[in-house]
Amino acid sequence: MPLANSVFVAIDMSKPTWLVALHTPSDGRTGQHKLEGGNVPGLLSLIGRARSRQARTTKASVPVCCCFEAGYDGFWLARRLHAEQIETYVIDPASLRVDRRAKRAKTDRIDVGGLLRAIMSLHRGDSDACRLVPIPSPEDEDAKRTHRERQRLVKERTGHINRIKGLLATQGIYEYQPLKQDRRSRLHELRTGDGRSLPERLQREISRELDRLELVIEQIDEIEQERDAAINAAAVPEGTLKAGALMGSQLLRLRGVGAETATILVREGFYRSFANRKALASYAGLTPSPHTSGQVNRDQGLDTSGNALLRKTMVELAWMWLRHQPSSVLNCWFRERVGEQKGRIRRITIVALARKLLIALWRYATTGLVPTGAILKA
Repeated sequence: MPLANSVFVAIDMSKPTWLVALHTPSDGRTGQHKLEGGNVPGLLSLIGRARSRQARTTKASVPVCCCFEAGYDGFWLARRLHAEQIETYVIDPASLRVDRRAKRAKTDRIDVGGLLRAIMSLHRGDSDACRLVPIPSPEDEDAKRTHRERQRLVKERTGHINRIKGLLATQGIYEYQPLKQDRRSRLHELRTGDGRSLPERLQREISRELDRLELVIEQIDEIEQERDAAINAAAVPEGTLKAGALMGSQLLRLRGVGAETATILVREGFYRSFANRKALASYAGLTPSPHTSGQVNRDQGLDTSGNALLRKTMVELAWMWLRHQPSSVLNCWFRERVGEQKGRIRRITIVALARKLLIALWRYATTGLVPTGAILKA
């Protein structure tokens, strides 16, 4: 986009209000306007007036570049502005440059001004001015709902189980398992540590907790059926979802990789295109973050700014890989470095294995190159 004739727009979004900053190069001034939150017609009217003023001065077509921070509002506004032929960017707020003083002024006007300067610097060629968040298609965004909802429900299930066990522990009961099929009948047979039956109100409270637990279990089963159906490539139309289903079914051929793991790998990572393996590992937050300055040279550990769900899944899969793929080259690499050691060195090396395994699975899903020594399911 030519900078000399472009109108730049930055939006600081909140639920009640939007603060819009516009820069028109004809007069070199920046104006700020306050709109009601979600007022897209008002925003388009502001942009239209600024474009008209610039067009009267230059007697040429005027491109518009708009930006806002990634956050609560998602990507719907970017799609709406793209439909109006307005170039729109979503900026990672953590990548913006800020004053590093201990106390600094922070207002919406300062924030929107920083956004505007960042997008203008980016168009001048300063690639370090900010980082852009890729705008997913509605289909890609919706495809992530299933496994993310399951992750939340599994946490809720664990909470109900711990609550029931905690209530029973106060009565000296430790062997009750809420996930077993006979949980209702066994609840009435329980006896406290001093030989009494469960108190009436406590029994009713646990019964209600079991109602919520059973509802969560039912919803998890429903989601897992939906997930397994999506992996079936024949049931998915052509497009990105079709490609994702094919990659998911291909990953399932490897021993130790289950349906949930394959779904997360595809929907959280492999659906995107990466320039190289370092970009993939950085996206997952599995790359080191060095700190070198003068005589100081130390490793700060992982750069955990990537996709947390993908990173957690890969560490879990690395442990499963050691169990189910004993003859793979990656497993041999791990054993050579760790041996019989336990503790910290083992935990550090498993993260390195997770990074190597992520790259190997990415190559397998995209090119069909099977990880060396890996065993496929029958």
